[in-house]
Amino acid sequence: MWAASCLASCCAACACEACRSAVGSIGRRSARIAYCGLFALSLIFSWILREVAAPLMESLPWINRFHKTPDKEWFQTDAVLRVSLGNFLFFTILAVLMVGIKNQKDPRDRLHHGGWMAKIFCWCVVIFLMFFVPNGVVSFYESLSKFGSGLFLLVQVVLLLDFVHGWNDNWVSKDEHFWYMALLVVSLVCYIATFTFSGFLFHWFTPSGHDCGLNTFFIVLTLILVFVFAMVALHPKVNGSLLPASVISFYCIYICYSALASEPRDYACNNLHKHSKAISTGSMTIGLLTTVLSVVYSAIRAGSSTTLLSSPGSPRASTDKPLLPFDKIEEQDKKEESAAVSYSYSFFYLIFSLATMYSAMLLTGWSSSVSESGQLVDVGWPSVWVRIVTGWATAALFIWSLIAPILFPDREF
Repeated sequence: MWAASCLASCCAACACEACRSAVGSIGRRSARIAYCGLFALSLIFSWILREVAAPLMESLPWINRFHKTPDKEWFQTDAVLRVSLGNFLFFTILAVLMVGIKNQKDPRDRLHHGGWMAKIFCWCVVIFLMFFVPNGVVSFYESLSKFGSGLFLLVQVVLLLDFVHGWNDNWVSKDEHFWYMALLVVSLVCYIATFTFSGFLFHWFTPSGHDCGLNTFFIVLTLILVFVFAMVALHPKVNGSLLPASVISFYCIYICYSALASEPRDYACNNLHKHSKAISTGSMTIGLLTTVLSVVYSAIRAGSSTTLLSSPGSPRASTDKPLLPFDKIEEQDKKEESAAVSYSYSFFYLIFSLATMYSAMLLTGWSSSVSESGQLVDVGWPSVWVRIVTGWATAALFIWSLIAPILFPDREF
């Protein structure tokens, strides 16, 4: 018995030392990826609690203070929102602490890149404490998250525009026949997929025998925007390319689909209601995966550029600063070793705060007070309008990114 106890103690000590060494090995170059891992861990934890924590939440007297116990779905979403609130506070506090850092000699720079054992401990404590806050605070955070989710979707739009313009610049700069043909092929594929997808939207969301004018308006307006994108991009003064226009067109039609798929399952014009569970699960999985990828990209890209919305012909196209740093990792590492910080730490944490709100809305169906089913997520009219407005904002930002250099030729965008 004594030997077993000693062996267990040695194993525990070795495990703790291994964790301490692993955490301590997180350096300047891997700090951003470590934060992404922490964010992904919070999503997994939220998903698990959503499935298993309802009975425990129901037994907590300071949470279940109702004369009539709510449905199981209420406790599921409440658990997700409490984890999300803790995650939001953790990243928001760090964002406030990092305001104004310009140089790596600032003592706060060490807090950003180091102290991982303390930060992980604080993260766990903050999330644990959220299960003791009043229900009213969680309800207020739920309402705030709807606005924060919309801001995160706009950040996604900016990152997408940044990516497609950079993609186009990269291939055009090669100035070879093969890459020009590649641009044409990819553009055609995106347009074919866009118009094919729009046909399915008419089939799924405008069933015969029902007055589905709103859905028809959403789809037709999206197709009109697709033609506007192409005309603006091909205008002689713009000197643009069909590749960004085609990719944004496909993205807009996808946003339209995700909005229509989020309509209530009892809505007559939602012809996908027979497959609501599968669609909801798939929508959540895609949404969470997109969220993680967006956060990872923005974590690497955050704050490193001040010209996100410039067109292919703008001054940004000729700058030496890499738009997509994946191709110049060594150069970026050298920059990070210099005295000046290479990206905005506050904006970096703000991305995580907004992404936390958005992922909570995905997991709770955008509402904890009214839920159709515990198996349905990202369903309801708030989700529909947030996504539709996001699609319109995407169109406006893309058109602005093309015409701004023409309207203001002396300014860099």
